[in-house]
Amino acid sequence: MMKSLAFGLVLSLPFLSAAPLPAAAPAETPPALETITRTTVFEKGEAGYHGFRIPALLVTPKGTLLAFAEARKNNLGDSGDIDLVLKRSSDNGKTWSPLAVLWNDGENTCGNPCPVVDESTGRIWLPLTWNHGKDHEKQIKAQAGLDTRRVYMSYSDDDGQTWKPPYEVTETTKKPEWTWYATGPGNGIQLTQGPHKGRLVIPCDHNVTLDGKVVRRSHAIYSDDHGQTWQLSEPIGEMTNECAVVELGDGRLQMNMRSYHGKNRRAIAYSDDGGTTWSEVTLDPTLIEPVCQASLIRVSFPKYGTPGQILFSNPGSQKREKMTVRLSKDDGQTWVASRLVTPGSAAYSSLALLKNGQAGLLYERDRYQKIEFVAFDLKHFTAGR
Repeated sequence: MMKSLAFGLVLSLPFLSAAPLPAAAPAETPPALETITRTTVFEKGEAGYHGFRIPALLVTPKGTLLAFAEARKNNLGDSGDIDLVLKRSSDNGKTWSPLAVLWNDGENTCGNPCPVVDESTGRIWLPLTWNHGKDHEKQIKAQAGLDTRRVYMSYSDDDGQTWKPPYEVTETTKKPEWTWYATGPGNGIQLTQGPHKGRLVIPCDHNVTLDGKVVRRSHAIYSDDHGQTWQLSEPIGEMTNECAVVELGDGRLQMNMRSYHGKNRRAIAYSDDGGTTWSEVTLDPTLIEPVCQASLIRVSFPKYGTPGQILFSNPGSQKREKMTVRLSKDDGQTWVASRLVTPGSAAYSSLALLKNGQAGLLYERDRYQKIEFVAFDLKHFTAGR
């Protein structure tokens, strides 16, 4: 059963590590992840949709799991008739509600969910993007489409059961010369320390054409008034794209980005002003990627001067395969353990920390035939590598 809730630059060269990185070698296969729960959340053909992509996972203040995705009506392409859908779980992912349609704008494209909870108000914010269904990404980048990419917001005050009709915030979150644009996908964060405590930060990316060249760059949008207004950060260096953000123990932010530097490693940038400006870009030598989206979340903050723990997920390969979860115990400087979720085809993912202390992962697998949820105990990372 499907329940409907439908709602009517300045160019700078990238900086890389002084010592050039060699081309990424095939990653060693890590031990298998021992899962507590493994369920299919969205599957090809469900509710009349051709397929589902772009997962985003959020845990509400009440402990409810919200699984967002793009429901692609006619094919798996990134353009055309795409609706935003949601399922909820009140038992830590063992079972899921019927599929609810949050945003159906006819044959247009609605998606790129990147939710975040404002812990001070309990409100769940949901940044989104939209474009005309007949426009393809190349047309939008060339400014030859019927419209452009636009930025929207929605929110829920009742644990994700009902949602504010999406409303546009493009004017304050996208520069006029930018063409392609994406929120997340994945999750935003709320800062917990320092002068910007309480700020909501959403990782984003955009394209701009300079001297006939399409330039990809990541950036953030943020709110200091509990989501009432949104502001735009400075862009991050070139050849960066879909991204995830995490707050470090010292109050800085780390942006972890899909990279087009040709080294099959994730790109990294830092902010020491709450996400307003960003450092130059470096590449993480451990985080091998096939040029794909990834997820990054804080697990614990440091205590007694010891850095906290961070989880990272992506296809740990030069191909979209081998969904892997990695653990850092020093704020992302090194990655001390990794676990293989599935050895086969895998792509986009979204991590979340559950209220019972487990971690959850929502990810695409089997050549985009399904989106699966797994829950696991962090203690499984303590044994072995």
